[in-house]
Amino acid sequence: MTQIHTLTRHRDIQNWVTDRHGIPAIARVRNRFGEERAQLKLSFQRRLKPQMESQDDGMSPCSWTAWLAELDRQQLALKVDLAADDFELVDRSQAN
Repeated sequence: MTQIHTLTRHRDIQNWVTDRHGIPAIARVRNRFGEERAQLKLSFQRRLKPQMESQDDGMSPCSWTAWLAELDRQQLALKVDLAADDFELVDRSQAN
């Protein structure tokens, strides 16, 4: 039985992330033409060394409402590997 699932329902995505102590975040990135776009991120609480906690990774925490709206706008889904507790954002058309 496969341990990889593609989540598209908001409730399923939010539950998977919060069960792993994660929060939604958005980073603003520029493409090669200088146009800014939103890049969805998920931030998970991990034990970090004190010197690493101050690193600026460009992420801004946001509400679930804003994050899920951007997920829908970009037509993305969350592909999760339950065995490895890993994830990636994929095009929703790839959802099985």
